Amino acid sequence: MLTRLSIRNIVLIEALDLDFGRGLGVLTGETGAGKSILLDALGLVLGDRADSALVRAGQDKASVAASFEFAALPSAIAEALDEADLEIEPGEPLIIRRQLKADGGSKAFVNDQPVGVALLREIAPALVELHGQHDDRGLVNPRGHRMLLDRYAGADVDALAAAWREWRAAEERLADARAEVEQAKEDQDLLLAHLAELTTLEPQAGEEARLAETRASMQKGEKLAGDLEELRHIWEGSDSPLAALRVAARRLDRIAPEHPLLSEALAALDRALVEAGEAEDRLAMAAEAMIHDPAELEAAETRLFELRAIARKHRCEVDDLPGKMRDMRRALDAIEGGEAELDALEIGAREAGEAYRQRAEAVHEARLAAAKALDKAVAAELAPLKLDAARFLTAIGRLPEERWGAHGIDSVEFLIATNPGADFAPLNKIASGGELSRFILALKVALAEQGGAATVIFDEIDRGVGGAVASAIGERLARLADSGQLLAVTHSPQVAARGRTHYLIAKSSEGTVTKTGVTLLDQAGRQEEIARMLSGAEVTPEARAQADRLLEGV
Repeated sequence: MLTRLSIRNIVLIEALDLDFGRGLGVLTGETGAGKSILLDALGLVLGDRADSALVRAGQDKASVAASFEFAALPSAIAEALDEADLEIEPGEPLIIRRQLKADGGSKAFVNDQPVGVALLREIAPALVELHGQHDDRGLVNPRGHRMLLDRYAGADVDALAAAWREWRAAEERLADARAEVEQAKEDQDLLLAHLAELTTLEPQAGEEARLAETRASMQKGEKLAGDLEELRHIWEGSDSPLAALRVAARRLDRIAPEHPLLSEALAALDRALVEAGEAEDRLAMAAEAMIHDPAELEAAETRLFELRAIARKHRCEVDDLPGKMRDMRRALDAIEGGEAELDALEIGAREAGEAYRQRAEAVHEARLAAAKALDKAVAAELAPLKLDAARFLTAIGRLPEERWGAHGIDSVEFLIATNPGADFAPLNKIASGGELSRFILALKVALAEQGGAATVIFDEIDRGVGGAVASAIGERLARLADSGQLLAVTHSPQVAARGRTHYLIAKSSEGTVTKTGVTLLDQAGRQEEIARMLSGAEVTPEARAQADRLLEGV
């Protein structure tokens, strides 16, 4: 609930700190005293548009701070703060502050942390519910009527929302699977052609490296074979060094016995011939090893080029081709198995849809029953509020399937007819602001146990009525405030007398400066203010006596 409101330099208010408690608090004062300024100031912390005209004349800036305390932070507020990365400790008050500049612009803070005004607007409905002469929010807004009726009915809307989400998820899975199968069917012929091409080649992992190595070896062998052929001609010719060595050895052999040195020379020449012979053998073996089939080189090159070409076609490496083949086979298998999967998904979507419809129908029936009870409860409140001829109707309509949602299959709107024979119309179409406020009060009384905002404010709900009707309004406001906090701006002494706390709003002048102030009245002050409300400008003894009777009667 709202526990404190601090205002600085807003219009006629220089500085004001107001503390509020539970129960019914009433705010009274003469016309023009500045009651609307308080509501405008409170509206700023609830996210209303910042108007620089609200800054007090002669000041550069203005500010409003409102403190709210809760036994447990409402879930709507907690979720909004969590999304904004704001954290409030359990038991810590929620303090909203808004600053305005005279030259335009504003800043907003939650517990001294800067926030956007959009966050204030998001959490405002859970903080304060304001009903005035021309209210276009709260109970008047049809967007909230379904939620209010569901609370009244105790409908299991959480299970309904869960069933809706499951149905949507099942439909999305089915749609995705259908799209995949259709796309796969479009690609099927191309996949088959690609797979046939790859299957013909049968690429193997590591094959490119092996082929490249074989090709390089063969190409190198071709070059060396040419060099060896030249060596062979040198080595085997009649004028080759080896032939010359042999001739020399034969001649030396004939004369070697003639001298020991010649024998040694012959032995050395024999060794050279042996080494030369070994070299000849090695050359022959090398030449034999390098012999290859040219067709084999051509085949290796052809295979290598084919593999590289098809890899470029599929924009991958040659070693990735076996994986590509596996992917293609899986895609083709998926096409074949896709129909079976679609059948299962279609069954799942139908079952989820049926589960949603069953829950929606159950909620629909609960709404119908609750609507009758609510209409009856509101009707019982209308006569005491001088709305005897008025009628209230909770209209429930079936939505077309394309508008079904987590909320169900119904549209819900509160309608009224103010005169006999008149057609029912939306709450916000009523011409009389006074009637609208009393209808809202009747509806609030009927919905009292269903909760709502932490603080409820009625602005001049009693305008244009008096006597028994004003008493009925006061009694109902007090009853609504028993379990929470309700503030009422009122001109009715009967309503003012019901207040647990009473605030007097008044203007004062200091030279050419006019200020608005607010005073928390004690019992004597309440008697005097209620007497003024009864008698007018001159407070008479009779008015004071009547004020006493009103205060004693509550």
